[in-house]
Amino acid sequence: MQEIYSTNSLRDKILENLNQNGFDSSCYSKILDYTIDLFHQKGLGIDYYGYHNIVHELEVTYVTLIAAQWHSMQNIITKDDIKYLFVSALFHDYDPQKRIDKPHEPDAVNFVKTDKTLESLLKEAGVDSNIVAAMILRTTYPWNGEKKEKAELLIDNFYSMADSTHDNPSKVEHYKKLGWFLSVSDRIGGYAMGNFSYALEMAKKNAHSLAWHPNLIAIRSVAYFEDLLNNESEMCNHILEALPRAMRKSFMDNVLGFMRLRENEIQNQASVIYDKVQLVPTIDPIKTRREDEFVNALFEIFKELPYPLQFLQTGFADSVRNPDILLNTLRIGNENGPIVGFVKGSALENYKLRPGIDDPHFGKNDTVFLEPIALKMGYWGLKGGREMRLLFLMQAQSKGYKYLSSFALRDVVQERMKRNEKIEFVRQFDPERWDYYRVKL
Repeated sequence: MQEIYSTNSLRDKILENLNQNGFDSSCYSKILDYTIDLFHQKGLGIDYYGYHNIVHELEVTYVTLIAAQWHSMQNIITKDDIKYLFVSALFHDYDPQKRIDKPHEPDAVNFVKTDKTLESLLKEAGVDSNIVAAMILRTTYPWNGEKKEKAELLIDNFYSMADSTHDNPSKVEHYKKLGWFLSVSDRIGGYAMGNFSYALEMAKKNAHSLAWHPNLIAIRSVAYFEDLLNNESEMCNHILEALPRAMRKSFMDNVLGFMRLRENEIQNQASVIYDKVQLVPTIDPIKTRREDEFVNALFEIFKELPYPLQFLQTGFADSVRNPDILLNTLRIGNENGPIVGFVKGSALENYKLRPGIDDPHFGKNDTVFLEPIALKMGYWGLKGGREMRLLFLMQAQSKGYKYLSSFALRDVVQERMKRNEKIEFVRQFDPERWDYYRVKL
């Protein structure tokens, strides 16, 4: 999916905001460009399909600066505060190790405290790295329990080392509130920058990179926003009131969008569980597969998959119409009902897999590749995907294939191993834990 804002456009918007607030020194553009370069060097640029990439970092910085600008007009936030919010927002997710997509704040802090290039730039800008480190640690999420306790100890230590906050409780309290401001701006971030399609794509990125099953996207998104609006209401309201009306509307529309999605899921579950409406896996005749209405219905579902799971996107219609492609659909009620999902695949040799996969069966023509299961949002978790996969296995066996390979969440593969299925990992991938596996048919 194309991002709403490119790295360059976000960079320009941030610099424009800084200039409006009197930060016209070249050191600020140097800090910004250095951040962008670092993310790209570590593979965390726009091509990284994870939530915490350079676009997220710049969106959070931009939203933080807009909100800070409004509060500076009310004499609540000072010019010096804006400077610290700018730097802290830029580096709050920079995790050079990237063991998992969710940032490890102490790694970001360690970089801020030890990188010589950044040290020089911060000195030029008159920014104390100890305060930046403390503010980054405040973005720890969730802010409760053991995580909060550990972060607070480190935060107090950094404020004790900073010249402006050493033995100055009122100043410490002020910067702690700024850290809270940054933390909530981080959570509002991109959800105020686009429509629900963009917000849902962000949620899918988060789910994909954190190895969540798709049926958790709506559940956890609703919980995320309810926590933000209820438990962080004071700061959340401060930030939302400071944003332009269009951004406030986008944010609230997106919150309501996830709530409606969750409501739709519950209604679907009720239909299947209580009203006993059946989800029927169906092998459609080639005549049906050649109809434009059928192809378009499948393509709309296909587009809901996370981008890395969209195989053969450019030739999608041809693949559906191709009789050599194995395909079955999931329909509501009976084999002629509305389509809510599908699976398809063919010989492994027809696919270009992601770098790092060296499948020894490639070229032997004995393996069928199952593309990732596609279901409409709202129908995950109702076992329809499992039914389609089992039907696909039968189709593959009837064609004489000896093996099946595909991608699945690591936890899902491990559960199938426990059930003594003839399944094995071929290649595991981190941080997303979306792994390539093989099944003996």
